[in-house]
Amino acid sequence: MLPKITTPTQAVPTALLSAVTALQAISERNLNHTDWLNATGEILARLIATDDWLPASHAQSHPQYYQQHKLHVDPAERFSISSFVWGPSQGTPVHNHTVPGWVGVLRGGELCQNYSPDGQTKMGEETRLNPGDIAAVTPHDDAIGDVHTVRNAFNDRDSISIHLYRGDIATLPRSVFKDGLEKPFQSGYSSAAAFI
Repeated sequence: MLPKITTPTQAVPTALLSAVTALQAISERNLNHTDWLNATGEILARLIATDDWLPASHAQSHPQYYQQHKLHVDPAERFSISSFVWGPSQGTPVHNHTVPGWVGVLRGGELCQNYSPDGQTKMGEETRLNPGDIAAVTPHDDAIGDVHTVRNAFNDRDSISIHLYRGDIATLPRSVFKDGLEKPFQSGYSSAAAFI
């Protein structure tokens, strides 16, 4: 069954519709977390391989805060796809996800720094993601990790990444880590309406 189009005045980009359809099929397989990551990374990589499909409504930045625009949430909340738009120099606090997911850069660049599960210790070097690059997060594999920061690699332009998570990332109870404390966090969406 194809997803319902919630913005009928705009054509649904083929790349996004193909990704949603493939993810729906994978979701029917009830994969474990590792197999889900292995099966979905290629889907995100294909989606961000071209930069001609993201609607302008979901590519808008804000002068103070990064934006998380909802592209699609599976009706059963088995997965979600969103665009993160980072204004110049914008970034996140140290945070976790609690579910497996992927981050893929569509435009610009991002710098990612992994942290220990308690959010206190940097793990490895900060890495740069350029257009077409993807990186995984998961609480189920210490070698990948689930706690990190993300920030725009540029101080003079926006960057955009597409995020794919197992579940609706905006409604999941999560945590941010600051000054040695873990604080409850729920991200929400910057725009209420999904694109599809």
